[in-house]
Amino acid sequence: MILKTKLSLGLGFLFLIIFALVGLCSFFVQKLTQDAQNILKNNYDSLVYAKNMSSSLEDMLAAVSSGIFNIAKEKSPQTDYITGLFETAKGEFDKNLKAENNNITEIHEKEYVDSLNRNYNLFLDLCAHVKKGKGDITSYFTELIPAVTKVRQLIDSINDVNMQAVVRKNNITKTESSNIVTAMAITGTLCAVLAFIYFWYFPFYVSNSISYLSTRMKELLRKIGLKSEIKTKDESFVLLHSIEMLETNFDKIEKKKTREKK
Repeated sequence: MILKTKLSLGLGFLFLIIFALVGLCSFFVQKLTQDAQNILKNNYDSLVYAKNMSSSLEDMLAAVSSGIFNIAKEKSPQTDYITGLFETAKGEFDKNLKAENNNITEIHEKEYVDSLNRNYNLFLDLCAHVKKGKGDITSYFTELIPAVTKVRQLIDSINDVNMQAVVRKNNITKTESSNIVTAMAITGTLCAVLAFIYFWYFPFYVSNSISYLSTRMKELLRKIGLKSEIKTKDESFVLLHSIEMLETNFDKIEKKKTREKK
């Protein structure tokens, strides 16, 4: 194997270590980022939906309460406002409930969502009675308030399930990040050891080869009667200078050999 090939392989090995370290670090960082995104993507969305449904439910209850306790049942700007408030809140609740139905990711979350769908429909039926003028104060306390309380509890249950999932996944992510840091430390140490071995062995290997050649050239010059006055420790310079001396004194050496044969 020629020296150029050996140098190319040595440098290639060093670059391979660097690229491997960079690649592994990028992979680990990407994995941590993905874990964090998974927490935000699913559970955080459900928490937002639950918050919006809870706010919309309170607006609907406020609108229904105003309708029941308002003595003047005739149509007025106030009743128009109450109706508009209820319909707006209902639309917002429906939108977030539909989104939550499509974002079920945790154990028992589907049970709570299905129960919320049923109880929410019951609440809407009771509200429809109120809007038709069939509701009174007694039905408000005996039917509507328990229905609203049940819907609140189910929203809180969905919220709790996702909060617990966030905490659990966060703890898992912390454990994984600790393992990743350990793996990166081990990988970095291994790469550092390999790089140290390379820096120690490869220059030593190349230097020994050139040093051996320069020493033999000095001995050869001494045997043929040429004195080298080089004082530098640069083996490659010694080698090149010895070759130049041989080329310069080649004719003299040939004439000397011819005389010795005669």
